[in-house]
Amino acid sequence: MANPLFDTLFGQHIGKDTAFLQLADETVITHDSFLKMTARFAHTFTQIGAKPGDRVAVQIAKSPDALAVYAACVQAGLVFLPLNTAYTSDEVSYFVENSEARILLCDGKNAEAYATIANATGVILETMNADGTGSFATRAKDMPETFATVGRDLDDLAAFLYTSGTTGRSKGAMLTQGNLLSNAQALAAEWQFTADDVLLHALPIFHTHGLFVATNISLLAGGKIIFLTRFDLDVMLDLMPQATTMMGVPTFYTRLLGDERFTRALAVHMRLFISGSAPLLAETHVQFEERTGHRILERYGMTETNMNTSNPYAGERRAGTVGFPLPGIEVKITDSNTGEALPVGEIGEIEVRGPNVFKGYWKMPEKTAEELRENGFFITGDLGRIDEDGYVHIVGRNKDLIISGGYNIYPKEIELVLDDQPGVLESATIGVPHPDFGETVVGVLVAEDGAEPDLEAIKASIGKSLARFKHPQRLMVVPELPRNTMGKVQKNVLRDQFSGLFAK
Repeated sequence: MANPLFDTLFGQHIGKDTAFLQLADETVITHDSFLKMTARFAHTFTQIGAKPGDRVAVQIAKSPDALAVYAACVQAGLVFLPLNTAYTSDEVSYFVENSEARILLCDGKNAEAYATIANATGVILETMNADGTGSFATRAKDMPETFATVGRDLDDLAAFLYTSGTTGRSKGAMLTQGNLLSNAQALAAEWQFTADDVLLHALPIFHTHGLFVATNISLLAGGKIIFLTRFDLDVMLDLMPQATTMMGVPTFYTRLLGDERFTRALAVHMRLFISGSAPLLAETHVQFEERTGHRILERYGMTETNMNTSNPYAGERRAGTVGFPLPGIEVKITDSNTGEALPVGEIGEIEVRGPNVFKGYWKMPEKTAEELRENGFFITGDLGRIDEDGYVHIVGRNKDLIISGGYNIYPKEIELVLDDQPGVLESATIGVPHPDFGETVVGVLVAEDGAEPDLEAIKASIGKSLARFKHPQRLMVVPELPRNTMGKVQKNVLRDQFSGLFAK
């Protein structure tokens, strides 16, 4: 019996001595040595009691070994559950208990604290450190270097990814082999990845972007990955001449632009820069193109679907849009109340359907039924519109919609105006409680270095651009916007911070 995900991504490289991973110190790991490590890990999982379909919760530092743990789970038919390395013991306890994980693999420094979790849940606790040591690595050391791949179907689960949980308990999105494989194939074709590509990879691998997009595409194409444990500006600049492609979040690109060493000459050999996980400011687009001659390619995806849309590889990459639906994926804009499709140009809820869409939320049938329609369309919770040329525009999250005095206000519309004001680096628009209007608009600004935005002038400028009901009642200046690990602005944090502004 075949294992489509392993056979396609990893199986084609068995026995190959071509380079797969290059580390910051320029150590090279071949496909062959990586897959021997994978086999040892797969044997170890099996030996300690994991069976096909069991969940393996993993909270370890980014390393080649960590990536081999993912590959081993695929080869052994296990469900890979990556956890953000910033999660606390209480959060990890929830994920382990909720997922009914069979194994918890953690950093050695957390072993004592997580022993309590193991005692309470019965999960098998093993350790793996960034330097390759730990109880799991010790068990794996003398295991065989080949493993009989466990058969799986496209509909079998390959991974759980837990949502951010900003509005309640995190939900476990169940992703199948077909979800991951179809998306990697669509993206590799759209972005024209080949075995000649070298990907500069500084993203975490506990998230869709760094793991199921960046890594899977490179494996599918047979290219090499410059595999960095984190974003280090000096290292990025030093190794970029060896790369052909890069994937990053917006902060990667703003930090590159903030260094005068990042020049057109440094990027001249690069084929493609891709950005995602958070919106890229139009100003960053412009500055990047002026500096390098490259236009960053933005795409749109989420935990439950992997990637849905992309700006074209060959064609106009429009700033402020996320391009067109990927082949085989349908995107429509609907009325949030009725579910009816809306005309071109109107703002509504984004729904997607395709082989990339997840199977549902683990042990949450009611929540699955609320967000995954019987016809296969997933209600993303994102608000957007499709313009007359077919480009998809993201306006914001449905939960970030501001309703003031009965009017619907879309934060992105106001943020575009605020971002364009003198002295403003970036902005976020939120709704906070108001005794007369239910809620009202507050604009949160981050100043450019050395600048002091003229708030009165900004208010006057807004008056020329937006209807009065959209005007922020207050403008607040903060040192920086709160962001999650992938660079998304956490508006729930801002709402909590400024919720009392208009309290009587």
